[in-house]
Amino acid sequence: MYDVRPNTIIGFHGCELSIRNKLISNPNIIEISKKPYDWLGNGFYFWENNYTRAFQWANDKYDRGEITIPAVLGAVLQLGNCCDFLDSKFTGLIESYYPAMAEEYQQAGKPLPKNLEARDDGHKDKLLRLLDCATIEYMHKSITENYFSDINNKNHSQFKVFDSVRGVFSEGGPAFPGAGIKKKSHIQICIRNLNCIKGFFIPREEIDFPIPL
Repeated sequence: MYDVRPNTIIGFHGCELSIRNKLISNPNIIEISKKPYDWLGNGFYFWENNYTRAFQWANDKYDRGEITIPAVLGAVLQLGNCCDFLDSKFTGLIESYYPAMAEEYQQAGKPLPKNLEARDDGHKDKLLRLLDCATIEYMHKSITENYFSDINNKNHSQFKVFDSVRGVFSEGGPAFPGAGIKKKSHIQICIRNLNCIKGFFIPREEIDFPIPL
């Protein structure tokens, strides 16, 4: 009943300038991320209402030589049927899928993925979320399979495929000595159903207001 997130929100995506410009010019041609360590599974990623963090992300990629000109893309989003890990219902849901996934790995004789430290992360935040990504993708696969099985056999289903995934993350070390507040804490959004992206924009620069008389 309360799963749908109907409110319109702003998301920011840190990227290469040429990619931003392509999405502004051709908003229907979108490539989603399918990296095995994506924090919230496969999809198109945004920082929720966080231009600064998106720009930091783009600059970090520039420093690593992965992009040439860092930029930020803005987007207008509606999350639809959202697997929102800020809601205890959905942390309980992902927890319920883990045992079945672990059993499948065991039966196949394969080791479970693990969340790993990134080589350049001095804060030990386990930035490579292979276990999280695998579990989330397992959940999506199971829900989708059950949904289509029900539709084919009964013409209706109690299973609902997720349009998006949302999570909050604390990372980046303390904001000041002894702090529980982390420098890079943020809310991240992973869009799976691209219809949730209502449009892209180039973020404006802030101006002084009110203007002195």
